[in-house]
Amino acid sequence: MKAADVGDDPASLERLVEDMLETMYVAPGVGLAAPQIGISKRLFVADIGEGPFTMVNPEIVETSGTWTSDEGCLSVPGYYWSIKRPGYAKARGLDIYGDPIEFEGDELMGRVLQHETDHLNGMLLLERLSRRDRRQALRDLRESAMRSVDFL
Repeated sequence: MKAADVGDDPASLERLVEDMLETMYVAPGVGLAAPQIGISKRLFVADIGEGPFTMVNPEIVETSGTWTSDEGCLSVPGYYWSIKRPGYAKARGLDIYGDPIEFEGDELMGRVLQHETDHLNGMLLLERLSRRDRRQALRDLRESAMRSVDFL
């Protein structure tokens, strides 16, 4: 389900952003969207190795090219699939103080912007897979869950 826009006081999110960054680093991951931790707000944090950043109410405003790469997700830890996406993306939104910001980039940066915005739009990585690959991924996830239950 699509997450709700953050209201007029993004600064109230400061503690949430700190917690999300800590969670993302411990996981470890390069991005984390609020819906992934049960908060239906249009907010994500990310760090692709150049320092952390946050986007509030982001929208992808431009994409170009293509780039196929293995992509994982903290919502399905330990799994990676070859995903084809635009190689470049530009996103606009707000920082936690309500000021307009824009991030853009190729390859990993572009992928992170798209991936995290997908979460805010109610889309999980599995929906980016072909029908055949999605069926196999769901089978693999079910089998993994069954092994975990058998272990307990």
